[in-house]
Amino acid sequence: MRFGLFIPQGWRQDLTGIEPRDHWQTMSSLATHADQGDAYDSIWVYDHFHATPEPNGEATHEAWSLINAFAASTSRVRLGQMCTCMAYRNPAYLAKVATTADIISGGRVEMGIGAGWYEHEWRAYGYGFPSAGQRIAMLDEGVQIFKQMWTNGSATLAGEHYQVDGAQLSPLPLQVDGPPLWIAGGGEKKTLRIAAEHAAYTNFAGAPDAFTHKSAILRGHCEDIGRPFEEITRSSNYNVVIGSTEAEVDDRIAWVEEHLSTTIPDKAPQVAEDFRNGTLVGTPEQIVERLQELQKLGMTYAITYFAEAAYDRSGIELFESQVIPALR
Repeated sequence: MRFGLFIPQGWRQDLTGIEPRDHWQTMSSLATHADQGDAYDSIWVYDHFHATPEPNGEATHEAWSLINAFAASTSRVRLGQMCTCMAYRNPAYLAKVATTADIISGGRVEMGIGAGWYEHEWRAYGYGFPSAGQRIAMLDEGVQIFKQMWTNGSATLAGEHYQVDGAQLSPLPLQVDGPPLWIAGGGEKKTLRIAAEHAAYTNFAGAPDAFTHKSAILRGHCEDIGRPFEEITRSSNYNVVIGSTEAEVDDRIAWVEEHLSTTIPDKAPQVAEDFRNGTLVGTPEQIVERLQELQKLGMTYAITYFAEAAYDRSGIELFESQVIPALR
């Protein structure tokens, strides 16, 4: 099993209380920690503009700016977004942005891509909010443009949502045919169909029953188009709450609620409860057991999020020392 680490960028209220002048140092030091060790294969950021679970003005740093900064400041870990919203940037332009990052990083960029969902930021930034079907169609057309540009150095598409006519890309990415595509989302009729056609990786629900169900749908789409199901690596995202004892786990969840009460007091109890009910919550032994179960189901790449990462690395370090080695 491989592991990725989300770097706090503010979107989930995870830079609250840290002065903006110190944000980059906080983020880059965690990226360096992951880069210099051997526990994590990749680091990740979210592609959002407004904080969650409500747009309250808390810091939210832009994903691709961070990807390029990490490209220049790290040397080993791969660099991903979970996940880029296709409609937030013209896909021909985005293919060029990702190519530049790939070259700066020495060929370490992953392209996480999805249809988008956060209605408030869509409308606030002037993108409207197309129907789910339209957003997924935009995802499909955009991926086609990516693949043309990264393979041929140019793209032409007269789509319903995107029209490009000889959009040029030079130089090509360092990775042959471009950064690997992570198609994120579990829409069964369309998103997983797009994943079957184009993805090197998928990212969908991580609880065992949901993961098994989505995997079966993906397998069916692969069979329909004649693609080997085993070619696609299936990943999931997990909030990790880890402690040496159950009392330490309870303390971490209590910290989550206390921390969030400073910015989202009405929602903090529910968010903390959601953390408590997560799949990777418990002692190292409990978390190893759950990951081994998921590995048997075919989940072989866990992207981990630690709510306290910007303030306290002890949970990350416990996970690195007692969980990851058991899954290697």
